[in-house]
Formats: sequence, C-alpha cells, structure tokens
Amino acid sequence: MAINLEKGQRISLEKSNGSKLQNICVGINWGAIEKKGFLGFGGGKEAVDLDASCALFNGNKQLEEVVYFGNLKSKNGAVRHSGDDLTGDIGGDDGLDNEVITLDLGQLNATTEHVAFVLNSFRGHDFGSIPFASIRIYEGTPTRVNEVFAKYDIAHGAGFAGHVSMVMGVFYKRNGEWKFNAIGEPTKDKKLQETVNTVMQRYL
Repeated sequence: MAINLEKGQRISLEKSNGSKLQNICVGINWGAIEKKGFLGFGGGKEAVDLDASCALFNGNKQLEEVVYFGNLKSKNGAVRHSGDDLTGDIGGDDGLDNEVITLDLGQLNATTEHVAFVLNSFRGHDFGSIPFASIRIYEGTPTRVNEVFAKYDIAHGAGFAGHVSMVMGVFYKRNGEWKFNAIGEPTKDKKLQETVNTVMQRYL
C-alpha cells in the first residue's frame, strides 16, 4: 500500500519484509497552460517546460555532480534522466509522467551521502499558473509503480503560487542506511544552480 507522505516527514527505506529499497523513480506530470484568446475563444495552449534535476553530494555536503536535461546520467550510471519535456501535456492530463529520474541506490559511489531532487520552471511559469502538476516519488521503474513514498500537487498546493522552483525531497545515508526526507518546499530561486545551492545550505 502506498505511503502518502506528509511534507517534512522522514522515512526509512526498509520494506515490511526487511529488504531495502534499491530502485527509486521520481516522476513529474504537468499540463500546458490554457491561453485566453479574443473574448475568451481560441486561445490555444501555451507550452510549459518544467525541469526535474538530481544533485549528488558527499558526506561533507560538497556537490559531486548534477543530473539534469543537459547531463542525462551520472558518471557511474546510478542516476538516469528520461530526457527534457519542453511542453507538458498539451491535450490534457494523460496520467503519465512527463519526466522521470531513476536512482539505483546500490550503484551510487561510496562517497555519495545525499541525493536531492529539485524542480525548476525553465521559462519562469509560476507553479500556480499551471493547470495541473503532480510529483510522485516511488519504488519501481518508469513504466511500473510498486510503492509510492511521496506525492505532491504543486499546481494547487498552498504556498506554491508565485514560485518557479522547489526542493522535492532528499535521500540521505545515516549510519550506512538510506532514508528519505519528503521536503516539498518551494524556494525563491530562479535557476537550477541557485536551487542546488539552497539545498546545500538548508536541506542536507
């Protein structure tokens, strides 16, 4: 059964059978903006470009690398990005993720102790102006969901309006065990590098 996490909740990644989670996906699904035409007719759709990214840090909170639309996999292949979606769902919600980042905890470098997931609106579309935008962090593959740890509705979530970036969550290693912190916080940042710096300063 899916765990529907509260914002700020921390969980262990040990399953009920005692095994540890290994393969994690972060999926984002969002819609294009309905444009208002003359007298409200024929406005069409305005493409929305949201960008999911993943930042890897060592135990000293130093950045190791970032996986994003310009760098689709980490050097050792533990983190992989499905590719840049520039538009969102033009034809309405298809229920599928537009971008997916996969993480294999077992393949990470021994030095990596924090894995943070962030979201940025590339062209500066305010999260509150997007008709629907949901995030789910789950165990499985891009085509199969086994168990959901966290879900966020950022289009209608309180506090997301007026923001173009957010920290989704951070996986972190404590005493050799991986855990997850569901952050779900918008930030005042405009660019990916600024959001990564915010993670470093506030969420590790």
